Amino acid sequence: MTTQLVTFEIDGATYGVPVSLVQETLGHQPRTLVPLAQPGVAGLVNLRGQVVLTVDLRPMLGLVPLGPGAEAMMVVVKVDGEAVSLLVDAVGEVLDVDDATYEAVPETLGAAMRALVVGVHKLDGKLLLLLDVVAALALQPADELVS
Repeated sequence: MTTQLVTFEIDGATYGVPVSLVQETLGHQPRTLVPLAQPGVAGLVNLRGQVVLTVDLRPMLGLVPLGPGAEAMMVVVKVDGEAVSLLVDAVGEVLDVDDATYEAVPETLGAAMRALVVGVHKLDGKLLLLLDVVAALALQPADELVS
């Protein structure tokens, strides 16, 4: 059995989310910053008249957040009927991954990543990390996830 995943990169790591959760992928879009927003909220974007929350996953993954002027790409996901844009370094492709390549989250991943990754697929020359979108959108910074 296979599963279709949309892949993207953040800080050199490859992540995947089920294609059924992805509304679209976009290049850089101008963001409106939200004053006093919690860590991970990178602003709002206007997608054809729909205001969409933009999330920088880096603080939740234990990475340095993107700067306000960073020109990141976006993966727009739908969770509970709401569109949310995830900032990523690069959008990859839609992959059909075989369930036989699935493995549990390795202990070698940092604690913050283990809290947001539900499993991995070993592909040719790289590890594909399966992101738990719902957990990631809880917007808990890495230091809170590991405590």
